[in-house]
Amino acid sequence: MAINVYEGLFILDSNRFARDPEGIPGRIQQIIEKLGGEILVHRLWDERRLAYPIKGHRKGTYWLSYFRVDSSKVKQIHWQCQLNESILRLLLLKIDPRIVDAVVSHARSAAAAPPVAAAEEHPATEVPVVVDAIDDEVVEEAEEDSEEIG
Repeated sequence: MAINVYEGLFILDSNRFARDPEGIPGRIQQIIEKLGGEILVHRLWDERRLAYPIKGHRKGTYWLSYFRVDSSKVKQIHWQCQLNESILRLLLLKIDPRIVDAVVSHARSAAAAPPVAAAEEHPATEVPVVVDAIDDEVVEEAEEDSEEIG
């Protein structure tokens, strides 16, 4: 079979991850390597509140992995991860061979970068937009304010 690069997004039990931050990702790595795969890069993505409870959990830790493995082994990886109680959900996607280098290098650079505070990551530069129901026009409040001042 063909050997491809896959992206794995795993939603982990936040409580177990907090107690053992190396353990659960280590188990994911073991599953992949046991089936002949190679981890290219893996890292913590984020911890977020879930849109709906999964197995009674209201928040989850997102773990992102890029790995190379034989395509015939993907179902086995998925099945073994589903058996692990610390992994709440997972998504495995095949990466297009034309963009593998760019995606993996981007993931490596993001893994090496220090975490950015939420306020720095999303500065408050958005302009509020108001829709005028009469004329169906979009009017930007910032422009209106600048006209009143000037």
